[in-house]
Amino acid sequence: MINKKYLNISEVSKMLEIEEYKIRYWDSIDPKTNKFRVEGISTKSKGGTRYFNKENIKKLEKLKRILYDGNNHNYSIKLAEKILSSNYKSSNNKDENYPNNQHIDNIEKIEQILNKMRLLLNNN
Repeated sequence: MINKKYLNISEVSKMLEIEEYKIRYWDSIDPKTNKFRVEGISTKSKGGTRYFNKENIKKLEKLKRILYDGNNHNYSIKLAEKILSSNYKSSNNKDENYPNNQHIDNIEKIEQILNKMRLLLNNN
């Protein structure tokens, strides 16, 4: 990674191989809910320019892995956002001495559901 505290959208786009318009979409406000489609993707300047720190980039990498699994594409950004926020909250609230087996079980269940959805989509 580049040794800068913040990267601009074109640097992040090239680094993660995600088109800029996709990053802007994920980082935009949904007009139906007036909330961000995915929270915490960028840090914005007063002028509205998007900048990305290490945490933002990690979140984008996870989002890319969730939405694009090889040649398969999961179109549910809502599902991806829920998975990201679930992982983010549990990793931040985790007690190092107490393993969170429930969290691991939930991730495994979500992965099973995603795999079944992919199979259904590929058969149609």
